[in-house]
Amino acid sequence: MNDLCCGRRGEYDLVVIGAGSAGFSAAITAAESGKRVALIGHGTIGGTCVNNGCVPSKTMIRAAEAIHGATAAHRFPGLSGMARVDDWAKLVAAKSDLVSTLRQKKYAGLLPGYESITYIDEGAARLVEGGVQTGTRMIRAPRIVIATGGRPALPPIPGIAEVPRLDSTSLLELEKLPESLLFLGGGYIGAELAQMMARMGVKVTVVCRSRLLPRAEPEISETLSRVFCDEGITLHCGVTYDSCHREGERAVLRVENSEERLELSADHLVITAGRSPNTEGLGLAGMGIETDRRGAIIVGDDMATTRPGIFAAGDVTNRDQFVYMAAYGAKLAARNALSGETHRYDNAAMPWVVFTDPQVAGVGLTEADAKLAGHKVKTSVLGLDNLPRALAARDTRGVIKLVADAQTDRLLGGVVMAPEGSDSVQTLAMALKFGMTAKALGETIFPYLTTVEGLKLAAQTFDKDVARLSCCGG
Repeated sequence: MNDLCCGRRGEYDLVVIGAGSAGFSAAITAAESGKRVALIGHGTIGGTCVNNGCVPSKTMIRAAEAIHGATAAHRFPGLSGMARVDDWAKLVAAKSDLVSTLRQKKYAGLLPGYESITYIDEGAARLVEGGVQTGTRMIRAPRIVIATGGRPALPPIPGIAEVPRLDSTSLLELEKLPESLLFLGGGYIGAELAQMMARMGVKVTVVCRSRLLPRAEPEISETLSRVFCDEGITLHCGVTYDSCHREGERAVLRVENSEERLELSADHLVITAGRSPNTEGLGLAGMGIETDRRGAIIVGDDMATTRPGIFAAGDVTNRDQFVYMAAYGAKLAARNALSGETHRYDNAAMPWVVFTDPQVAGVGLTEADAKLAGHKVKTSVLGLDNLPRALAARDTRGVIKLVADAQTDRLLGGVVMAPEGSDSVQTLAMALKFGMTAKALGETIFPYLTTVEGLKLAAQTFDKDVARLSCCGG
């Protein structure tokens, strides 16, 4: 046992399986209410986000943006610039140092401050009657929270196991910068990492079965596709995956579209085609805990599983796959497990961000989702060439789209695609949370020459042509 913080021996009030964001959130919530908690490690302490997800990818994406920023300086008359990767290994080492620092500061280093949390790392955990079996030890508790997270999924393509391949974790551990990469999947992970590696100087190809960011608005996918093509990224969207094979040291992927069959090759095939929940070995079926077709644990709005007394949160569930929603859901799970109350999971105003450049950030319903929900819908689409901030920055890549109910004018959702879009979406999230109308958003005072002012202009676009307004005249 590795007890970083030893509690009293014997039974616990709560067992938490998994020591990532969700697991720590549940354990700390319980400890703050005076309960004894057994926190069972599952993989490296800190989970996906700090170790091989958000933290390492975003620092590398920022590094790539620094390269792009220098080479894009020519958009200003009289300027030029150039930057390149001089030492890939040094960059990767700096990323790993940051990960280690945050893992210690925000996870392992927190445990000594919570005397009622006992951290246990004795092997794989399995649910049994009355508690959890880990290694040779039986841990008893009346309530359990499962927070074992997820991992990159491997799609069932013939030959895929034989080719040189990477996933979102191993890509960021490469000791040498490759010459070419073939990304399988155009979701948010694939889009972020593909653009990052292209800016590092790698020849990048992206293949996907539908379109880039398939869950986003089509205007966003179209605009991002143009950005990728302008940056030299090759896209093959709307294809069917046929098979893989190795040619020497290279990976070859056969795909088909409506017109032809293609053979695409690269130094590595990068698998970014979704994630799988870590549920194997937990003994879910034997405990009567239902899972969906992916193997994810099905939970209700109270985060309870189909087994009384057992709750789940985070990427192991059928809920939103974002680290902040994992922590939020785990806090609700712990509260409901220990208090008998019914705090409900609410993602109606949940913002999300894709850290491409331009960034893509949204909240609420898309136009298609709003129609499916029965709304009579109206939309507003504003190109960034109407946004003074973008014009001053000489960077009009992007678009803002708002969705509203045509009968009530209430805002239903929206997305901001802009270089600084992630810092603007929370304003829209608050507007949705408090039931704001498009008219009210358009009449709200916003600071001039900001990206967030685009929300005001997009709201005004429902009823007028903002190109006919003076600066700040709306």
